[in-house]
Amino acid sequence: MKSHQLKLKHLIMGVAMAAFFFTSIGSVWGGYRMNIDSIKENTLETNRVYAQKLASTADSYLHEAFQILGYSADQIRTKMDDEQVLNQETERLRLQNQMFNSVVITNAKGLVLSVSPPSIEIKGEVLTSIGAKEALAKKTPIISKPYEAMTGRLIIFISYPIFSESNEYLGMIAGTIYLKEPNAFKTLLGEHYSKDGSYVYVVDSDGRVIYHQDPSRINDVVTKNKVVQAVTSGKDGAQLVENTKGVKMLAGYSAVASTGWGVVAQKPLDVALAPSFDRVQEVIIKSVPLMIVSIIIVLWAAARIANPLQQLASLTEESLDKKNVEGLKSVSGWYFEAYSLKNALVRSLSFLHGQVSFFKDQSTVDPLTGITNRRTMDSMLAEWLANKIPHAIILLDLDHFKSVNDTYGHAIGDKVLQFLARQMESVAREGDVCCRYGGEEFVMLLPNTTAQEATLVAEQLRKALADTVSPCGRPITLSAGIAVYPAMANTTEALIEAADDALYLAKQEGRNQVKVAVSKKD
Repeated sequence: MKSHQLKLKHLIMGVAMAAFFFTSIGSVWGGYRMNIDSIKENTLETNRVYAQKLASTADSYLHEAFQILGYSADQIRTKMDDEQVLNQETERLRLQNQMFNSVVITNAKGLVLSVSPPSIEIKGEVLTSIGAKEALAKKTPIISKPYEAMTGRLIIFISYPIFSESNEYLGMIAGTIYLKEPNAFKTLLGEHYSKDGSYVYVVDSDGRVIYHQDPSRINDVVTKNKVVQAVTSGKDGAQLVENTKGVKMLAGYSAVASTGWGVVAQKPLDVALAPSFDRVQEVIIKSVPLMIVSIIIVLWAAARIANPLQQLASLTEESLDKKNVEGLKSVSGWYFEAYSLKNALVRSLSFLHGQVSFFKDQSTVDPLTGITNRRTMDSMLAEWLANKIPHAIILLDLDHFKSVNDTYGHAIGDKVLQFLARQMESVAREGDVCCRYGGEEFVMLLPNTTAQEATLVAEQLRKALADTVSPCGRPITLSAGIAVYPAMANTTEALIEAADDALYLAKQEGRNQVKVAVSKKD
């Protein structure tokens, strides 16, 4: 009589297939979730820092605007009755500084004495706009809230009072920014980020949009937005928020200290996570052939293990007596062969786990320069130390890099760092690893390399950098310190410290040079 019970061969095959399926799905999903969380965190922090940078720039811009207007007020206070001088000054302010869309000078009653451009036909008229009335009443430097001017434009009014030498109020000089037309904000904040849906906008202290890449959004009140609520209360930070169009955004925000305005830099969540989807697909595509091969091997092994048992069961059933039946019933189904099969299955999956682990560690490069980051560098050095692989490190630092940022701005500074990374890659040998250590400090890891060989590489990089015009328009130089394991240090910490001491010596002795550390093993 044939049995209708599940055969061991089919049971093993089913368990193997289920294990492959659930382990693969679980591992890929876990890695994917970790990657998403990392991308969210990095994007939020990037946007927060970027918004903070733009807020600081806007604050400096407004401070400069007051300084320029204050200087002009001081120059013309004795010439308020000279129409030619006033016309020249308004024209100069509008064209030379390009901060304002228009410039006006009024007397103490708000009568327009001069205006630039002359096409704005308000000369000889008394300003009655909200911003003008506020400036005339307070007689102090002010930045108005957005309002509709006499010309029908939506503007911000930046004014500075004019006082005589005897402290008599003579009037004011003011610049205007046309919010819905090309303006200083567009120059200051426009064209930031890529064309992937990322954008920057600015709100005033009432939560009203005063700058947006979409002009139709200007003057909208967006106080229901949680990010706007936070930034208008003077806070800096970053968070996931849903904008007024229902799109989830990763937003960073920062307040402009002098005005109570807020700058928000944000990127659509789906755009930020798109690379993660691509990586999952890449890992799956690369793993499928190996997984298929592994499944075939496991199924073949299952059949090889089960077939002899099935043959034995069939032969036994044909000649069973009562005693033999009772003996077979007492045999446990959980035997050594089944346990061994499980171990084989685990081993066959090891490569897939390795692939998934690789996927989890994809965020190993510095996002600005594209070279290896600090975490991966530490891991590699630890592995080399554990395996006692001789190696050298070159710790290098750009000379006077702060002056590059101060003179040309952080955007050019970032390009200089990227330029340095490319130069490092150009001199790196096969097996060498280029790393960003932090800020303007970089490291090159050179396996199986002597101090003399490392010095040649460092000098090649130093000369290439000094002889090449960088993105800031002039060559930049570097100083470098070299240390070698195990000749100069027994631990990674001591090795880096030795290289750092050599770098410090290079800086002390005039920069633009390479120094080799002395042994610290003793």
